Amino acid sequence: MEELGTPVGHDAIDTWLDDEGIRFRQIRKDLAGGEHPDRDAQFQRISELIDVYESAGNPWFSMDTKAKEHLGKLYRKGRVRSSSAFYAFDHDFPSWADGVVIPHGIYDRRLNLGHINLGLFHDTSKFACDSFLWFWNRIGKQRYPDATSILLACDGGGSNASNKYIFKYDLQQLSDAIGLEIRVAHYPPYCSKYNPIERRLFPHVARACRGMLFDSIERVVELMRCASTATGLRTTVNVIRRAYETKRNATEQMKQELRTIYDELMPKWSYCTVPESRQ
Repeated sequence: MEELGTPVGHDAIDTWLDDEGIRFRQIRKDLAGGEHPDRDAQFQRISELIDVYESAGNPWFSMDTKAKEHLGKLYRKGRVRSSSAFYAFDHDFPSWADGVVIPHGIYDRRLNLGHINLGLFHDTSKFACDSFLWFWNRIGKQRYPDATSILLACDGGGSNASNKYIFKYDLQQLSDAIGLEIRVAHYPPYCSKYNPIERRLFPHVARACRGMLFDSIERVVELMRCASTATGLRTTVNVIRRAYETKRNATEQMKQELRTIYDELMPKWSYCTVPESRQ
């Protein structure tokens, strides 16, 4: 503008850019890393299963683990209103942390209610199954006392990996413990963002914790319990203090003892396990 003979201030330029929709933006992680040929078929299968469970009055839950966080005076993004600044270490060395917190989430989309179990050690298949066991025994079965089967919609990797026998084994132990059939429907690869918990619970949990120090597990519990929305979302939180063994693999005996029943359609992503009492 100066070269054109019309000097102008930064504020005016900012206003013009805003009017044209040229604003400060951050990079969006929306591009899929790939696309599986059976993607659409599995999405249709998940939709069909949800309709069946809702029609029968049986519960279905979206389940996943949120990214691990460090406990202690380590920096966390975000701003909050306060009378003075919070102080964190000038470097985010994991060795300076007091521990870790692993939020495992269970989201009931029908009732718009979320639950978070906080692990303090490792994200394993046993932890994921224990997390659901705690939730079901203390919350889930009070909401659905007449349930005859449970549907879990989850990603295909991590602690609930679709290709790991150890998850199916731990899932079978979970089914035996609660005495109900458990059906699992995994989202296809590269599609974890479509898991309802990723859009309807975890963003609100992150918002409730933004800009606050995770200086104690009690603080984390207090913050995450505040996750809510004007449309009715409420969140309960619990801490699981048990330490879990890592790098577990299913033995040949475990594989032989599996009672997993695979669907005819998309068996690698859709299957169920029935409690031993119903065999």
